[in-house]
Amino acid sequence: MRRRLLLIDCSKPVFLATVGRTLEEADVLVTVRGELVRLRKDSFETLGGIPIPSVPIPELVVNEPSQPGTPPYTRGIHETMYRSRLWTMRQYAGFSSAEETNSRFQTLLNRGQSGLSVAFDLPTQLGLDSDDPMSLGEVGKVGVAIDSIEDMRILFRDISMDEISTSMTINSSAIILLALYIAVAEEKGIDPEKLRGTVQNDILKEYIARGTHVFPPEQSMRLITDLMSYCAENLPLWNTISISGYHIREAGSTAIEEVAFTLSNALSYVDAAIEKGLDIDTFAPRLSFFFGCHNDFFEEVAKFRAARKLWHQLVVERYSPVNPKSAMLRFHTQTAGVTLTAQQPLNNVARVAYQAMSAVLGGTQSLHTNSYDEAIGLPTDESVTIALRTQQILAEETGIADVVDPMAGSYYVEKLTSDIEQQALKLIEEIDSAGGALAALRAGYQQRKIHESAWKQTKDVESGARNVVGVNHAVMDENLQEMGQILDSSIAVSQTERLQNLRKSRDNSMVEACLESIRIASSSDENLFPLILEAVKANCTVGEVMNAMKAEFGTWMAPSGF
Repeated sequence: MRRRLLLIDCSKPVFLATVGRTLEEADVLVTVRGELVRLRKDSFETLGGIPIPSVPIPELVVNEPSQPGTPPYTRGIHETMYRSRLWTMRQYAGFSSAEETNSRFQTLLNRGQSGLSVAFDLPTQLGLDSDDPMSLGEVGKVGVAIDSIEDMRILFRDISMDEISTSMTINSSAIILLALYIAVAEEKGIDPEKLRGTVQNDILKEYIARGTHVFPPEQSMRLITDLMSYCAENLPLWNTISISGYHIREAGSTAIEEVAFTLSNALSYVDAAIEKGLDIDTFAPRLSFFFGCHNDFFEEVAKFRAARKLWHQLVVERYSPVNPKSAMLRFHTQTAGVTLTAQQPLNNVARVAYQAMSAVLGGTQSLHTNSYDEAIGLPTDESVTIALRTQQILAEETGIADVVDPMAGSYYVEKLTSDIEQQALKLIEEIDSAGGALAALRAGYQQRKIHESAWKQTKDVESGARNVVGVNHAVMDENLQEMGQILDSSIAVSQTERLQNLRKSRDNSMVEACLESIRIASSSDENLFPLILEAVKANCTVGEVMNAMKAEFGTWMAPSGF
C-alpha cells in the first residue's frame, strides 16, 4: 500500500485536526523551523475525544479561575485544601462474612486508614437474604453478606463508630442498611447525631449503568427522599446520597458524559427532595459525589475542576440557595477498576498511582486506590496495603498536598476544564429537553450514549489506535501467578445457619407486625425510615423488609438501550 504524506505547518501553535485517514494510509509530518518532523499519530485527542493543542497558549484560556474556597469552586472547595487537612484515605473493603471483613477493617485502621468503605455482596445489594434461592452462588463473593442486625454488629465489632467515617456502597436496599448501622450505633450508646459517613443511595445510575435496581424508578426515588428527610432531622453529619459517576464511567462513558449524567441525576434528586417539601439548604449541603479517575492524566484533573464549577452554576441558577455549601460539589474518588489488566498485573501499581495523583491534583475529598490484583480477583492483604501506601506516599513524600490547586493557570488544563464544562452542560440540556434524567433513562438515552462510547473505546484498542501496555502493546509471554484473595466457600452455609437461628429465637409476632406496618405505609406517603429502623431492631432481615416493600412497589426491568 502506498503511504500518503500530510504536511502541517507548525511554525505556530495549532490544533492538529483529524483528517479521516488511518495510520496505514498516511504519515503526518510537520515543519518545525524548516525541518520535517514525523508525528506519532494521525490526530491527538483526549480519551474522551477532546482535541489536544500541539502547544497550549494563553489565548486558549477562556476564563481565569477564581481563588480556592470561593465560588464557583473551580480550584477547590476549601481555601487551604490539603495544607490543613488531607483527603480521607478510604479503602473499599468487604468480602465473605462479617467476621472476615471486620478483620480487614481492623488491619486497615491499624495501618493508617482514616475512614471505612463497605462493599456488600450482590444479594445484599439486591435486598436478598443469603438463604434466598436467588442468592445461590453469590453469597459473600463481591462483598460482605449482611442479612440482619446480627451481621452488622459483627461487622463493626470493636470499632468506634463515632470516631470514624463510614461509607456504604449500597443503593436499592440503602434505606435498610443505614437503619442497621444506626441501630448498632445506638446499641453502643452512640448518639446518631455524631455519626459521620455516606450511603451511596444513588439509584438512577443503577438504571443507567449498573443494574442492581429492584423497584420501579418512582418508588426508588421515594425511598431516597424518605432517607434524606429522616437524616436532615436526625443525622446532621451524614451524607445522605453519593451521586455516582464512577459506575457510569466504568460502563464505558467518556469523562464528559460522566460529568453530565452524574450532575443530571443529581438535579433529579434535588427536584424530588424539593417536591417532597424539603428546603434546598436543609439537604443540599450533605449531598456528595463519587467519580472515577482514569488514565488520561490532564483530562481527569480538568474533569474534577469542571464538575465543581458546573454544579455551582446549576444549583445557583435553578434553586437560589442561601447557604453557600448547598452549591459546593464535594466528592470521593476511586481509581478506575476498568483500566486494570490481568496481564502484567504489577503494571497496575503505576496506573493506580498516576490516577490517584490526578484525583488529588483535582481536589478530591476522599480517595480509594485500587489494588493491583483486582483484575484477577478480590485483593489480597498485601495488595491492599500497597494501595493504601500509594496514597500515603502521595500525601507525605511528593509535595503535591502542600500546594492548593497547583494545576491552575496551566493553559492546557484550563482549556480542558472549559471544554468539559461546556460540553457536559450541552448534554445536561439535552436531558432536560427530554424531561429530565428519569424520563431520559426510561427512553434509554444515557444507556445508548454509554454503549456508543464503550464500543468506540473497544474498537480503538482492538485496532491499535490506543495502546494498553500488556494487552496490545509491550506484550510478553507470562505465567500468571497472581491468584487474588481466596474466599471461604462455606460462607453461604454459615449465613443460612445464622438466619435459621435468628428466626427461631426472635419474637416473630413482633416481626410480622413490623413488616405489615411497612407494607401498609408503602402504599401511603408516610416516611418509611422510622418503620424500617424499628423493624431491623426487632430482628427483621434485609430480605424480609425488601419483600414487604416489594408487595406494594413491584419490580422493574430497565430498557437495554440497544
